[in-house]
Amino acid sequence: MIKREEAISLPELPEAFLNKMEGLLGSQWEAFRASYEETPRLGLRINPLKGNAGQLLARQLFSLEPVPWAEGGFYYGAGERPGKHPFHEAGVYYLQEPSAMAVAGLLAPRPGERVLDLCAAPGGKTTQIGGMMEGRGLLVSNEIHSGRAKILSQNVERMGLRNCVVTNEEPEKLAGRFQGFFDKILVDAPCSGEGMFRKDPKTREQWSLENVARCAARQQEILEWAGQMLAPGGVMVYSTCTFSPEEDEGTVCRFLERHPEYSIAEPEGYPGFSHGNPAWIPGHDPAAARTIRLWPHLLEGEGHFAAVLRKEGPDRGQAGEDGGRKDWACPAIPARKLPAEFTGFCREALNTALPERYLAFGDHLYLFPEGMPRLDGLRVLRPGLELGEIKKKRFEPAHALALALKPEDFRRQVRIPLEDQRGFAYLRGESIPAQMEKGWCAVCTEDYTIGWGKSDGRQLKNHYPRGLRWPAG
Repeated sequence: MIKREEAISLPELPEAFLNKMEGLLGSQWEAFRASYEETPRLGLRINPLKGNAGQLLARQLFSLEPVPWAEGGFYYGAGERPGKHPFHEAGVYYLQEPSAMAVAGLLAPRPGERVLDLCAAPGGKTTQIGGMMEGRGLLVSNEIHSGRAKILSQNVERMGLRNCVVTNEEPEKLAGRFQGFFDKILVDAPCSGEGMFRKDPKTREQWSLENVARCAARQQEILEWAGQMLAPGGVMVYSTCTFSPEEDEGTVCRFLERHPEYSIAEPEGYPGFSHGNPAWIPGHDPAAARTIRLWPHLLEGEGHFAAVLRKEGPDRGQAGEDGGRKDWACPAIPARKLPAEFTGFCREALNTALPERYLAFGDHLYLFPEGMPRLDGLRVLRPGLELGEIKKKRFEPAHALALALKPEDFRRQVRIPLEDQRGFAYLRGESIPAQMEKGWCAVCTEDYTIGWGKSDGRQLKNHYPRGLRWPAG
């Protein structure tokens, strides 16, 4: 076991953790230990709903290097600040830890499927899944903690997801509503966070062997509820950012013992990793040998664990689209009953037609995803794409609508070059000069929509949300 004096170079890491890892890793222990002296790599992931990676690479804004296991994923250089750039506000990319980008690739969601991200905040994996779904099908993103659910909802909005419902519920309540409903489920379970020790020092302070045991028990409950919501023939990915076998292979094996209808599946189409790749280490339990572990001493990323679980049975397409439960479908507002304020706004401001799946929540109007079920009795933060609100006999468009559309989808638009100071003034909430026809206008940073303005013919009144505005100076 590790001696106290040997831990001097790593004073902030719990000694019980170091002892545990030495026993777990054996001959790889020294390399693992040395990785904590290295600076973590930082990453961003291009949003395919806004464009492609080639467009961003051509601009040479940052020193980007591809992340091998994530399409559209890149490392960026130390000292660079892509989070303080107009393209970040436009949802062109999402800042995400490189190893975390691997999980959505294992889930492999497809356009048109029903997908659940059960523990979704802050939204990195949800927005990656949403991009892979290309805006088609149904994505339900849930977070049990209300504050984190709001952050999740904000990131869904910024990345322009049209087909995402954000809920704030207990897993067991969702299971009572969605028995056998989803084609794909991601359970990125809350864990002891050992894989983030290098990146986030706060996780070290909260760690203990007792907390590992508590996390394992909670993960078991969450996985049980999730398993009830997967349709026959469906795929569920269980993942954590910890190294503890109790939370990783142990949780998976206990689930498999109780559910013979599930089995561990080989990852399909998973770029950058295979059985022959030295960064891929099989699970430590022989019964879970096909699970995946990502280690910081073997790749440029933090620690992660994942297992792909498949449920026996025909897929939903073979079994029947809704299993006879047509009453689940969310009813849309008929076009003839839409508020005149909204239809007038569409004629005046938009250059594109929206799908006729409208839903009213009070004075707010939403575009709900295809195949969305009724949501009565659930805590819902975002029942799809927010279109806007009726205010004093007028329609005020939502920020989410601007970010979900492309510049050519608007009748009026102002495209601001990156070097133009008007763009920074807009992000600070200031009015900007613009000689143009009166009315609602899309404000764009280069080729990406960033928000709304309203022209009086000479300048744009700023409608960038107050909570998102950049500080002055």
